[in-house]
Amino acid sequence: MIATIGAGLHVSGVSAGFTRLLGHAPIQARGRRLDELLRGPDTDEPSLQALCAAIASGQEWQTVLLIHTAHGAARWMAVSASALRGDGGAAPHSVVVLDEVTHVGDHAALQHLVLDAMAQGAPLHDAARLLCREMEQAVPGCTAVLLARDAQGRLRIVAAPSLPPALESLVDGHAGGARCGCCTAATTGQAVRAADIASDPRWDAVGGAFVAHGLQACHAYPVASREGAVLGVFALYCPETLDTDGWHGQLANAGLRLCTLLLEREHERARIHQLAYYDGLTGLANRSMLNAQAARMLHEAQRSGAALALVFIDLDHFKQVNDTHGHLAGDALLRAVAARLQDSARASDLAARLGGDEFVLLLTRCDARQAALAAERLLNAFSRPVSLPQATLQPRASMGIALFPDDGADADTLLHCADLAMYQAKTAGGQCWRFHNAAMNDQARRLSLLEADLRQALAAGGLALHYQPQMQGGGLHGVEALLRWQHPTLGAIAPERLTRTADECGLRAELTRWVVGEACRQMADWRARGVAVPRVSVNLQGADLHEPELMQWLTQPLGAHGLQTADLAVEIAEDVLCSSDPVVLNSAHALRRHGIALALDSFGTGCCNLGTLHLLPVDELKLDGGFVRDIETSATARALIRAMLHIAHGLGLPLVAEGVETRAQQQFLRAHGCALAQGHLLSPPLSAPALERLLREAGTAAPQVSVPKTT
Repeated sequence: MIATIGAGLHVSGVSAGFTRLLGHAPIQARGRRLDELLRGPDTDEPSLQALCAAIASGQEWQTVLLIHTAHGAARWMAVSASALRGDGGAAPHSVVVLDEVTHVGDHAALQHLVLDAMAQGAPLHDAARLLCREMEQAVPGCTAVLLARDAQGRLRIVAAPSLPPALESLVDGHAGGARCGCCTAATTGQAVRAADIASDPRWDAVGGAFVAHGLQACHAYPVASREGAVLGVFALYCPETLDTDGWHGQLANAGLRLCTLLLEREHERARIHQLAYYDGLTGLANRSMLNAQAARMLHEAQRSGAALALVFIDLDHFKQVNDTHGHLAGDALLRAVAARLQDSARASDLAARLGGDEFVLLLTRCDARQAALAAERLLNAFSRPVSLPQATLQPRASMGIALFPDDGADADTLLHCADLAMYQAKTAGGQCWRFHNAAMNDQARRLSLLEADLRQALAAGGLALHYQPQMQGGGLHGVEALLRWQHPTLGAIAPERLTRTADECGLRAELTRWVVGEACRQMADWRARGVAVPRVSVNLQGADLHEPELMQWLTQPLGAHGLQTADLAVEIAEDVLCSSDPVVLNSAHALRRHGIALALDSFGTGCCNLGTLHLLPVDELKLDGGFVRDIETSATARALIRAMLHIAHGLGLPLVAEGVETRAQQQFLRAHGCALAQGHLLSPPLSAPALERLLREAGTAAPQVSVPKTT
């Protein structure tokens, strides 16, 4: 391609090749300044000015310059300028020869830069970003993207330095498919070329967004390993399609080869890391990873003051499995146990295999009670049958638990202590766990046994509700449902211990649902048989009010038993409802909206801000029994009761006095306007049949019934 240049850098003529490649017809080019013809938005301005200065002064000049065609396309050109001198030595004209760059070192330079970064140990993202930047400089207006497949087979962005943020989510995270743009290359294993994204069906879902950012065309190439597996996708988005048969194609191929090297190196790194730090059979962390991670986790625990537990696990009679069923069966059993161990671990915990049939679980922020519960759950998980082609195996395990900092301050000491405790479990017959500390063993064992018994009681109907009447004058106002558990060997379990055990064992929600369901079932039975119980109230804990499904817990059994919401009331302690917790308040207002009455329990214990009491969605107050107990002996108690009765009357709320046990207490309360009472003087909590007998005997005119006291 040739152009002749006259005075003032004006073009005097161009060759046919110049017109064919750059799009400037002779009539259009003549008379225009050379720099105007060649300049574009990405042109290196100092290099262009140096060329023009050389031509103006009649000097020889050579350079490589990015120029733009009449249609705006960018082209790298090797430009040389020579003077055409006349007879007198003057140089009134110059000739400029332009050759499209096909390989003036760009490929070699690109390869050198990326390989040098790899040799220096640059992370994948940094080396890939360098590659994309160099590609974008070589092909102005181009946006380079490298995607790699993750463990789930989805394509994730490794580098896309110039991709607008609005487009990142359109290419990141795809699993491939026929209509997912450049990601289609990963699905088909073939290069994808789209000259017009807007009309290409493979970009149906995302094409408009790319076009809006000026990216009209795309060239995407699958990045494949030597074995043929697709590792990712290398894509070039451009304002217009590239000449893939010429220099652009050569450059893209060079970039693709480098992408393959980068992703293969990363896979090799991951494989080496897997071999070095993970067990080949089970995929769990190995001893090296355990040592490294344990040091970090112990440092964090020491810094934060948090507890940490190490559970040492050894399978019982594993050698017998290998001897009887073969090593393939033994390996399958180890993999099944490892999977259950990993499923039991939290994200912050570490599950590892030491070798053979020995495993370790390192539990962060875990005290003795939590470690015992974790070990019990692991035993249950491990004991599920494992079905193999050869046989169905019933795994058993012995576990030892060591605690940081009580049993040791470093990983080796904790591992040794947990190993000793594991042998204690073996000596005890296996399929159990032991603490390194004997005192903790006893306490944790009792808790574990109680948890197992409570689960059994919930599943087999071992729990019961007793009902204590709330009397108003001569009539029944309602009954309060109170939980009872008659343990087969320990006898009656105190309600406080029962609820505490349920909370510690993760059974609180299940227990609450059982109480509500049983109370509704009993109310429906009373309704069906004409027993005149106006309503039943149940107690909720603070944690219950944080449950997203609380209203479903309450309304579902009401509907299932054909009851109205007025048939059920809930009692919430004053310190819970007045805690200013927005979740608690929202739940309380939801009760009001559903028509379920809310009683403020333990009223007067001093936690409630009386200035905001009138804002709470409360339907009833329950005077704490401690005040009632001191009526006969404390003038202060009597004064406080009068004040609280005055507050209740002022708010227009009924007040139920709890714990009424003597006639003197009852007479004082009645004299000061408290008509509602609950306590042993009237009736202790009774089973449903006993309550029915009481109501039949008392009729409607005898609210005071003498019955034996019970706990």
